[in-house]
Amino acid sequence: MKTFDLEFNKFRNMLEEERNFAFTRFSDGELFIMQNKEVELAEQHFVTGDITGHGIYPPEEQKHFIPEEHQFYRNKLIEAFQFQHKNYFVGLSGRKDVGDEAFEWQLALRGSKDEANLTFANVFINNNYRRYLREILPLIDNREILMIVNKGADLGNLPFHCKEAFRIGSNCMIDDYDMVDKVKDFIEYEGIENHIILCGAASLSNYIIHQCFEANPRNTFLDIGSTLNPLMGPEMEGWKHTRGYLTHYWLDSGSPYGTQIDEW
Repeated sequence: MKTFDLEFNKFRNMLEEERNFAFTRFSDGELFIMQNKEVELAEQHFVTGDITGHGIYPPEEQKHFIPEEHQFYRNKLIEAFQFQHKNYFVGLSGRKDVGDEAFEWQLALRGSKDEANLTFANVFINNNYRRYLREILPLIDNREILMIVNKGADLGNLPFHCKEAFRIGSNCMIDDYDMVDKVKDFIEYEGIENHIILCGAASLSNYIIHQCFEANPRNTFLDIGSTLNPLMGPEMEGWKHTRGYLTHYWLDSGSPYGTQIDEW
């Protein structure tokens, strides 16, 4: 049985000791794609399988997975989900977010219910987000950093220096898949070791973390999702409409996500 606090402590301790590892998040969007459901975040609506609704999604939030057209990307996502390495950690969507049936579906796809390398996709957000800002970011600042980040992001206000930024656009899991090889080649040709590679690129992050860590596990790869978007300027403000844990912390919205503790 895993707990939200202890899983957070595990990753913090590895960062403190500068042990290289990979953490990759499979939140609900990745889950739906692996289940072969259409996923669309458009300017003013969303689609998840047969469910549609209203939503506000600026360019950095937009994506569209079409099962009839995008099986290559789904297969690559499943490969990333099933990849095994002692220092490769896969974050699952929590029961509170997707329900017991979908949570168990993830375990079955992964192939083990007791694997030490499974964790919470939300381990750095929700009730742990305040700790993430106070305890994780200072440890990141101690290392040299590469980032995969949206082209609209302003990195000038981040609490660390970014050595190299790889820029992606909307629907990056489809349109920017070539970034996987670009990042991998950069790491190889520049002799990058003991760096932290921060990935804030939706499902593209899963591809990059899997394939680049497999090629070079002498770096740390962190899937940071939207955790730093409030610091990235006016072109990255989609979080104000879609990320309750961020509005809870930055805007005092009272969203229940800000205090949610995930359960295994």
